[in-house]
Amino acid sequence: MNTFTITNEWVALETIDRILAENQQLQLSDAAKEAILHCRQYLDEAVAKSDRLIYGINTGFGSLCDTAIVNDDLEKLQRNLVLSHACGMGDRVPDHIVRRMLLLKVMGLSHGNSGVQLETVERLLFFFNNNIYPVVFQQGSLGASGDLAPLAHLVLPLLGEGTVMVDGKEITSAELNSRFDLQPIALRSKEGLALLNGTQFMSAYASYAVQQGKRLLRQFNQVAAITLEAYDGRIEPFGVEVNAIRNQEGQIAVAEAFRNLLAGSEIIAQEKAHVQDPYSFRCIPQVHGASHDAIDYCAKIVEREVNAVTDNPTVFPDSDSVVSAGNFHGQPLALSMDFLAIALAELGSISERRVYKTISGTRGLPAFLVANPGLNSGFMISQYTCASIVSQNKQLCTPSSIDTIDSSNGQEDHVSMGANAATKLYRVIDNCFAIQGIELMHACQAIEFRRPLKTSPQLELIINAYREHVPFVTEDGYLHPLLKSSEKFVKHHF
Repeated sequence: MNTFTITNEWVALETIDRILAENQQLQLSDAAKEAILHCRQYLDEAVAKSDRLIYGINTGFGSLCDTAIVNDDLEKLQRNLVLSHACGMGDRVPDHIVRRMLLLKVMGLSHGNSGVQLETVERLLFFFNNNIYPVVFQQGSLGASGDLAPLAHLVLPLLGEGTVMVDGKEITSAELNSRFDLQPIALRSKEGLALLNGTQFMSAYASYAVQQGKRLLRQFNQVAAITLEAYDGRIEPFGVEVNAIRNQEGQIAVAEAFRNLLAGSEIIAQEKAHVQDPYSFRCIPQVHGASHDAIDYCAKIVEREVNAVTDNPTVFPDSDSVVSAGNFHGQPLALSMDFLAIALAELGSISERRVYKTISGTRGLPAFLVANPGLNSGFMISQYTCASIVSQNKQLCTPSSIDTIDSSNGQEDHVSMGANAATKLYRVIDNCFAIQGIELMHACQAIEFRRPLKTSPQLELIINAYREHVPFVTEDGYLHPLLKSSEKFVKHHF
């Protein structure tokens, strides 16, 4: 089995995706272990020899930051912090997102600026390497003092509290410890705060969203190319010169992708009776291209975040300082995820317009894509379904990052709401796959009315693979199973 060594060198988002896809094991490099141990030793010595207040280490939290805690109570202080903050609500976070949270939390703590014990980090590694996923809930984070409630649930099992998922079954942490012969970890000064402060809930969702956003864009390009062929669209809007003079990188890249996808097509090469196409076809380079650029921008922000130290306070042993600042504030992620949600929703929005055109009874296609409309309603209502999902995406794209609610007696007086941005972005992504499945079903149905002409070899391969899962519809039948099969195809077989 492959093993990835965390060295504290820059880790690309693609590397994170590969670690997760290949089910790689994690280990700390000797340098990372040394950084963790060095920081912990410095912090222990600083607490022992100083009577000054250091936030979160020998003080209370939030608005209780000026309340001193005696040294004998520092361990209890950290345990109390985790227990009191584990108050999440709502649906359970999917295991694959929790897995990302574990990976990103280990990466953040391994820089040697957080003051945690090596034992604590290694327990998180043990969870990751053994597919142990703490039960975390979606609601509870304001995305400001880190993802407090979700991260509290993530680390509860370290203390022998909470529940975890193992082999698809939820068990208590007591059962987990018995099964794996583990002992609860006794947190030292500052550790609870290091574990709870941080943006790993938001960044886990965000890194997943970037991965899926790139995939959705690639597949929407392919599906839209089939729909273009089915609608007998023109190739000229995808030419080199007309896109080059706009100077937008995403637009140029999308146009090139379409030229490659359509190469060798009999349909695109035939003479057209119409001078131009509707915007949902003619402006694909501009619309898909804008989303391409937005995804690239968000990827840069997210990649910076997963390589950052985002807890508070941060410890700098070499300069003998402990700084209470705001690296846990989720504003960079909140804005980016709101932006990404809009960019992906727009891919779905223009997709639905192409779906609508395929059932309009124009360009030589039968109304509602059945040979005998009237007796058959055909694909009339699948377009309704698509429109409903697109409308929900528009509602989900109301920005979370424009909201803030005062908390902790005014000490935390501006919050990012990035956690809410994360969970609704996840829903937008799921909706986009459903929309994509509907467009592909319409596109593959419509293109049969162009036979015996063929589209490009690339697109014919997609159509042939699709037909192994979803048949051509000759007359009205139960459409829901076909829609679900189409959605499953774009999620798992593309």
